[in-house]
Amino acid sequence: MFAPRQFETPYADALRSLAEHDWQRLHVPAHQGRAENAPGLAQLVGAEALGIDVPMLFSGVDQVTWQLAAPGRATPLMRAQELAAEARGARRVWFLTNGSSGGNHIATTVARGLGTELVVQRSVHSSVIDGLTRVGLSPHFVHGTLDAELGSSHGVTAAQVEEALVEHPASAAVYIVSPSYFGAIADVEAIAEAAHAHGVPLIVDEAWGSHLGLHPDLPVNAVRLGADLLISSTHKGAGSLTQSAVLELGHGEHAGRIETLVDRVVRSYQSTSSSALLLASIDEARRFIVTRPDVVERALRSAQEIRGLLHEDHRFQDATPDILAYPDVVAVDPFKIAIDTRGAGITGHAAQHLLLRDHRIYCELSTPSALLLLIGATSPVDVGRFWEALTSLPRAEPQPERSFPLPSACSRAMGLDEAFFAPVEAVPYDRAPGRVSADSLAAYPPGVPNVLPGEILSEEVVSFLRRTAASPTGYVRGAVDAELRTFRVVAQ
Repeated sequence: MFAPRQFETPYADALRSLAEHDWQRLHVPAHQGRAENAPGLAQLVGAEALGIDVPMLFSGVDQVTWQLAAPGRATPLMRAQELAAEARGARRVWFLTNGSSGGNHIATTVARGLGTELVVQRSVHSSVIDGLTRVGLSPHFVHGTLDAELGSSHGVTAAQVEEALVEHPASAAVYIVSPSYFGAIADVEAIAEAAHAHGVPLIVDEAWGSHLGLHPDLPVNAVRLGADLLISSTHKGAGSLTQSAVLELGHGEHAGRIETLVDRVVRSYQSTSSSALLLASIDEARRFIVTRPDVVERALRSAQEIRGLLHEDHRFQDATPDILAYPDVVAVDPFKIAIDTRGAGITGHAAQHLLLRDHRIYCELSTPSALLLLIGATSPVDVGRFWEALTSLPRAEPQPERSFPLPSACSRAMGLDEAFFAPVEAVPYDRAPGRVSADSLAAYPPGVPNVLPGEILSEEVVSFLRRTAASPTGYVRGAVDAELRTFRVVAQ
């Protein structure tokens, strides 16, 4: 049961109190809180949103009231972060306004403060690779399972992490992803034990699990399972505004050892002009999901209803049992539903296109063989509307192609940072195989890098990335051009 103080929203309330006064604003932002000063913007977000779009250092938000507070008293933002830490079971929480990508840059910088090597899950988000490159960390990759049929990657096991730490004893941290884009949850508790046995902290990119641990019917979140530092996209599962996220510090000696470093790094990365709207949305989202378990239960029931219909259906299939069969998966996020379309006479891409065009239904992801639904933890689904649209989709002839396999990892020729900062040249795609990539290229979805700076581009990877870019719902992050006609490589 949540504590009564979880009904409080200190930061959001401070913003609302500001709006009660007729301010003559002679400060940034330049619209100065009035719709007439930015009519197009007001039409987009509303006049009320402009009124509370205030700078972070405004005394009414940064202090206890709109009057100056006594020195040493907690600000509304500090109290909001304390409530978030309490709800999530963390030692400490920092609100972020540059998404989990920014959180990954913070975490990789923290890792660099501990050493120059670390063990990293290969299927991390591209922002982790960007962070490693910027700070000169040498990664030792652990390769999780790849589901070539669904077009997804899952997690890693504690045994793999243990083996990597034994092989690379100079590693200063372990960095994994859980849940995966498809909702696969790794055995974080066992992985944390393996990391701690070697005297290093565990960092978890929990971007897709911001709702975990906030309701008894949801899987436990990573900070409660022993993780030391976590990155969580509150907008993905918990309902805050896009680009908002949190950084969570765990408990125990390893988390305690890095707390001061984390705080310093957060300050160095966080904007001094953080959006008050984004910060307040984290505060409000936390209150709603924690204090309204009935809404979470309604959302869970709607997800279960969709799974039940899939179980009874002879055309579309629930891919959850297939995901759970992998050795690196111990649970699946109930709010992620992977629908296998391979026996349905239609590709996942075609299903996504028709659902968009004809039914105004937008799913999180499509692959050639699957549709992936993301249900917000406080957003029950109109199951009838979705199911009627899905089952009305036409069958195509001949049978659609199966999902093309995810490519194998490329071999390394030079270090990440060495390649990234080296002189580069752009070459046509047919001349790219055999050359050293200067870029991190990640097929979206799901955003897992397929080639890293310093790795030798293979024909398999070049073909895969070009096919992804040509698909109706795919693109490649880091590409020189949208069609991947050219690749940026280290100059010879």
